[in-house]
Amino acid sequence: MKFLSDLFPVLLFFGAYWFSRDMFIATAVAIAATTLQVASAWLRHRKVETMQWVSLGLIVVLGGATLLLHDKHFIMWKPTVLYWIMGAGLLIGELAGKNGIRALVGQQMELPAAVWRKLNYAWVAFFALMGALNLFVAYRFSEDIWVNFKLFGGLGLMFAFVIAQSLFLSKYLEEKK
Repeated sequence: MKFLSDLFPVLLFFGAYWFSRDMFIATAVAIAATTLQVASAWLRHRKVETMQWVSLGLIVVLGGATLLLHDKHFIMWKPTVLYWIMGAGLLIGELAGKNGIRALVGQQMELPAAVWRKLNYAWVAFFALMGALNLFVAYRFSEDIWVNFKLFGGLGLMFAFVIAQSLFLSKYLEEKK
C-alpha cells in the first residue's frame, strides 16, 4: 500500500500529461499531488518521512521553476536530483559507518557485513546510473518518450534491479523453519 501511495504523484503526473498533452499542467498536478500526499501523511501520523520531504522540496522548487520560467527542463531534472540525493545519502552513510540498506531491511534478513556493504554500494551505483539515464532520455528523446520513461522505464529498471539483487541474496538467506 505504501508503494502505491509513493507512486500517487507520479501516476497523476503521467495521467495529467497524457490527458492534456501539456507538461505544465502535469507539473502543476504533480506539485498539488505531492503536497496533498505530505499533508495527508502529517494529518494521519503526525510524521512525514524524510524522503517525502525531499520529494516535496524538489517538486516545489523544480516544478515551480518549470511553471514560473516556462522551461520544462527543470521538471525533467527532478528524478535525477532525487536519485542522486538517495545515492549520495547511502554513500555518505556507508563512509560514516552506517549502512542505509541494512537500516531499511536489516530486520527482515541477516547477512554478513561484506554483503551489506556490496548491497549498499550496488544501490549507490544504481541510483547514480538512473539519474544519468534520466538525463540522457530527457535530452536525447522526445517529451512523450521521457514521460513514459519516467513511469515505466524507471519502475521497470527498479523491478529488474530488485530481482537481480534477490537472486544475488538468495545464496545468503537460510530457509526459516
